[in-house]
Amino acid sequence: MKFIKKLLKWLIGIIAVLVIASYIFDYDYILKGVRVVYFTGHSSAFIDDYPYFENDTIKKGTTIDAWPLHKNYNTINATDRLNTTNDTFGTIAYLIIKNDSIYYEQYAENYDAASKTNSFSMAKSITSSLLGKAIMEGYIKNLDQPVSDFYKEFEGTKTTVGDLSSMASGLDWVESYTSPFSITARANYDDDLAETILNQKVVKTPGKEFEYLSGSTQLLGMVIQKATKKRLPQYLSESFWQPLGAENDALWQLDDDENKLAKAFCCISSNARDFARFGKLYKDHGQWNGKQLLDSTFVATATTSRFSGQPYGYGFWISEYNGKHTFAMRGILGQYVIVIPEDNLMVVRLGHHRSTETINSFPEDFYVYIDEAYAMLNLKP
Repeated sequence: MKFIKKLLKWLIGIIAVLVIASYIFDYDYILKGVRVVYFTGHSSAFIDDYPYFENDTIKKGTTIDAWPLHKNYNTINATDRLNTTNDTFGTIAYLIIKNDSIYYEQYAENYDAASKTNSFSMAKSITSSLLGKAIMEGYIKNLDQPVSDFYKEFEGTKTTVGDLSSMASGLDWVESYTSPFSITARANYDDDLAETILNQKVVKTPGKEFEYLSGSTQLLGMVIQKATKKRLPQYLSESFWQPLGAENDALWQLDDDENKLAKAFCCISSNARDFARFGKLYKDHGQWNGKQLLDSTFVATATTSRFSGQPYGYGFWISEYNGKHTFAMRGILGQYVIVIPEDNLMVVRLGHHRSTETINSFPEDFYVYIDEAYAMLNLKP
């Protein structure tokens, strides 16, 4: 018994030293990561994490623009392959939207059409949409405006707002999701996100090559907020959430600093139907119910690869699948809004996991959700 007491005291002492050291060396964000992830029974990021962070509300408007249901709504069955994939990766929402009507809709577990889950990096597409809006409204000149116009920390770097949106910033950022010491983990859990970003250096020539870095989008969000003098959730609500007729309020995670900066690179919590509105907006060249919410030239630029042979435009992932131009919003756990304009088709999928196998820079399951939508609609892919 004495040995056990001594062992417990020793362990408590070690833990206390580690906690104190984490604060001394500015790694205390790891403690929050442990509390949010491991103490909730998870081993990594999860779709229902928003209650463990501060959030700002993205307010819906007074006018709701409900999605029409196709005359054949839910009269078809999921294919065996889709059912297997959904079970394997924990799909909680799967929608097929054809000709702007919901043709098929399925939810799993206790989730439904109004359930909020984390968008993860689908938020990057939304942040880039705010860039397009800020340019359209004159807050930002164009895609070529230097970041240094807004933050003097980047004087002499020649990095532009367009470079941030297209993942060509040249920032000294390592995109790692496994190491608790990575800057990506720090950005997600730290209490002062702006400090983390403004300490970044530009170490590569910007505007030359695609390199996916969450820090690029976070800096972009900070630029947009500074240019518009509006908090990102407020600007998103005014620019898109209300004009698009979203059915529900959404949430945007914030850091713990007194300025409450939104995580522009991730973490908008909403539902499949409301996320899908951005797919339709881009499919329809920036128009919604006859109103031009985004400049059509910006939309075309955003949904086209900036660099030849690379799968990214400005905030959107790009694929030429089965000879058809396809663009998508993507999140790390298999959050997808997939748009195939040629067939006036969208596929939305939300869930707990995604395939670790990739095809042409896309998770393998991404293409399964497309293929099975075509099979269910009895369309030629």
